[in-house]
Amino acid sequence: MLNALGIDVGSRYVKFARFEDGRAVMDKVDTVMFYRRCRAVSGGVDIRRLEQFAQSSFGRIVATGYGRHNVRIQGAEVISEIRAHAEGARYQTGLLDFTLIDLGGQDTKAIRVRDGLVDDFLMNDKCAAGSGRYLENIARMLGITVEELAGYCHNPAKLSVTCAIFGESEVIGKLAEGVEIESICAGANLSVASRVSALMKRFVSSTYVVTGGVARNGAVTKFLAERCEGRVLVPEHPAFNGAIGAAITAQTQETVFHTVGEPAKEADRAP
Repeated sequence: MLNALGIDVGSRYVKFARFEDGRAVMDKVDTVMFYRRCRAVSGGVDIRRLEQFAQSSFGRIVATGYGRHNVRIQGAEVISEIRAHAEGARYQTGLLDFTLIDLGGQDTKAIRVRDGLVDDFLMNDKCAAGSGRYLENIARMLGITVEELAGYCHNPAKLSVTCAIFGESEVIGKLAEGVEIESICAGANLSVASRVSALMKRFVSSTYVVTGGVARNGAVTKFLAERCEGRVLVPEHPAFNGAIGAAITAQTQETVFHTVGEPAKEADRAP
């Protein structure tokens, strides 16, 4: 059988996942570069223009993600982000009952999964506040990387994060007041967690699975763990969760899957 391919067209990166011998193989490319390299004269985007796929043959291709309706990928079936992320989280954790919190670059999703099926969901896609884009903007303003920003969780400065754009002005004000950069970073992480925790409270669960690029921010997941009663788990590949779910959908029902790799890790609650 030809390889099945899952594609998650995100706001910052396009993620790919396929299965070899029942295990997920993942890759990503900058979203703008993806459009520039793969745009065909007609017929939509041709992923075989990417070097890593030029010599590959795929059977079924399933696409999802933030940009799934903005661009047509040749030969791809489109599914909702909700379905893709629920499938990806089930596969990565082996759980059937949980609340999924997906922290993406532009939006946040809360998905309640019961008995392996989507029971309900909420999305915050009207504002980038509380998303990866907000944290990227803060890091850029402070002249640090998002990885460095993710390391700060002590003595957080109070930030409202009511808007991603106004949040930049708020940070400038804190700098003018002489607030330490470490405290501003911790405040940014806390403000994202506080905004997301409101979604978590809508779907109370004994287990929360956190995915998306922001899930790699240890400070944010720590703050989330402190604000809920259940355990907070981060799967091994949180940023590729949507692509993995799309790849699972692209496979036939007869395919037997193995785990991706390491089990999901519980977020640290310690100060």
